[in-house]
Amino acid sequence: MARRKAPSIPDQLLDQLLAGADPKSAFAKDGLLDELKKALAERALNAEIDHHLDGGEPDGRANSRNGYGRKTVLTDTGKIALEVPRDRLGTFDPQLIAKYQRRFPGFEEKIVSMYARGMSVREIQGHLRELYGIEVSPDLVSAVTDAVLDEVAEWQERPLEPVYPLVFFDALRVKVRDEGTVRNKAVHVALGVRPDGTKEILGLWIEQTEGAKFWLRVMSELKNRGVEDVLIAIVDGLKGFPEAITAVFPQAQVQTCIVHLIRNS
Repeated sequence: MARRKAPSIPDQLLDQLLAGADPKSAFAKDGLLDELKKALAERALNAEIDHHLDGGEPDGRANSRNGYGRKTVLTDTGKIALEVPRDRLGTFDPQLIAKYQRRFPGFEEKIVSMYARGMSVREIQGHLRELYGIEVSPDLVSAVTDAVLDEVAEWQERPLEPVYPLVFFDALRVKVRDEGTVRNKAVHVALGVRPDGTKEILGLWIEQTEGAKFWLRVMSELKNRGVEDVLIAIVDGLKGFPEAITAVFPQAQVQTCIVHLIRNS
């Protein structure tokens, strides 16, 4: 008979935590798991302020603890009331739960995950209410998703390297929820290889039809974002594609992807 694998948390500690209570209650709202989250968060916050006070103030002023403030934060299972330590000079800014943060790390990711699956703001609000017993406003859901959209726009417009020895241009077929219907769409990808060999996604574009005019617009966008030259561009056999590349990067050498060459042969 195979020996039982040693648990990462000793059984004695689990028995002490449960203390004869119904194990199912540990997963319920305000149960053991929520209590552990609260205890671990408060312990981390106290360790943070100790580290802050030990480092001293940059201007040499004396600082010390000044009691606790209460803060209610949203988690993926409910609300937790935390005792957040304070300092007399008010210079302590915790990293685990920032001063003006009302949501525990990971909460935004759940909202974004549901949004990415095509759920509306109202559907996300109802899902959180039914599954976790958390009441969030539509404005909060919109604020989280809008923040992600801002980051996406910033990524799409970021400056690029002046020279890429290799750039692969191709398309991926993915399922996208569009107006309540799941459709197959082509996501066009530009994958650049830097001189040190590292790879970088230069951009992603969704276009209904792939043509030379579309790729000419992509080349112009890359040029405007700082790309001055592409040494070798690897493409498929689309008619007019090489001309679209050399129109913007005249010194680029265009090479057909080996996979497409084998397929065509």
